[in-house]
Amino acid sequence: MMVCEYKPGLDGIPAAQSSISNVDGQKGILEYRGIRIEELAEKSTFLETAYLLIWGELPTSNELAAFEDEVHSHRRIKYHICDMMKCFPESGHPMDALQASAAALGLFYSRRDLNNPAYIRDAVVRLIAKIPTMVAAFQLMRNGNDAIRPHADLDYSGNFLYMLNEKEPDPLAARIFDICLILHAEHTMNASTFSARVTASTLTDPYAVVASAVGTLGGPLHGGANEEVIEMLEEIGSVENVRPYIEDRLERKAKIMGFGHRVYKVKDPRATILQNLAEQLFTKFGHDKYYDIAVEMERVVQEKLSHKGIYPNVDFYSGLVYRKLGIPTDLFTPIFAIARVAGWLAHWKEQLEENRIFRPTQVYDGKHDVSYTPIDQR
Repeated sequence: MMVCEYKPGLDGIPAAQSSISNVDGQKGILEYRGIRIEELAEKSTFLETAYLLIWGELPTSNELAAFEDEVHSHRRIKYHICDMMKCFPESGHPMDALQASAAALGLFYSRRDLNNPAYIRDAVVRLIAKIPTMVAAFQLMRNGNDAIRPHADLDYSGNFLYMLNEKEPDPLAARIFDICLILHAEHTMNASTFSARVTASTLTDPYAVVASAVGTLGGPLHGGANEEVIEMLEEIGSVENVRPYIEDRLERKAKIMGFGHRVYKVKDPRATILQNLAEQLFTKFGHDKYYDIAVEMERVVQEKLSHKGIYPNVDFYSGLVYRKLGIPTDLFTPIFAIARVAGWLAHWKEQLEENRIFRPTQVYDGKHDVSYTPIDQR
């Protein structure tokens, strides 16, 4: 009998072959379809990057214009979904609302024509277009307000910021938010992407695929970490408290949120870009004292833990950027989902090309030949 080696969390075990993205954790390199993330952040847009991830090549100007038009024309959501969202408890977390709403889309577009390129494109367009609208709608509804209709004259990122408060965003703010979406769009076989591929392998509809991935992303060890970073910075309160806080965490062997990564052993390249974006926002719209705390934290952690390959990850500076954009803390992870839908759909499409349902094995460590005990003898 073959003996399987058990690795908790499937650490380092390949789950798929993919040409979508690549990470070199030793060198701090992230590539989408071979293009470095730094170049995409500088030159691309989120919708262009989404097209690249899903269809494998950068679009021509006509292809991009057609894709943008399709997405813009599908941004509104069914009033039935709005009515459903109004029934959600105001105290519910937006990630739970998003998971339920994404799954509900499948009730309206449930036909599973997975061999039809037109069906796949329609599903891609609907999910990329409607997810931001649902996030913004729940934010307003839980505060007793009606959802704001998408703004026909604003681009993808600018429209989302508009739908949060019915104010046209500053062009710099909209561009920085768009870059944030690019940075979060894809990151190889992480937990939510694996969840998406497992669900996709059953040949269910793409709305269920995205809903399963949203549920996985919501955990604090995955997308939810950016919320906890802000809570940590607020708890620390001042630059002077940074060193005692870190020393206490290290002594108790407690996790320091926003630091360390299963893949990167140097500073996450996305964290470097996000730090620069934060500084641009602070220059134009005013400084945030929590940024000073974050910079001091990075310095102290590097002093104490760099020998272990522990540096800031993507979650460390992203919350500071979103905070300056006026986005509530508990929307940070839903925004992560808005971006990562592109990566999930790319993996969904890739999974369909040579599909085989996931069926891993296990290492059994339980008892054998146990006799049943009648209930009156227990």
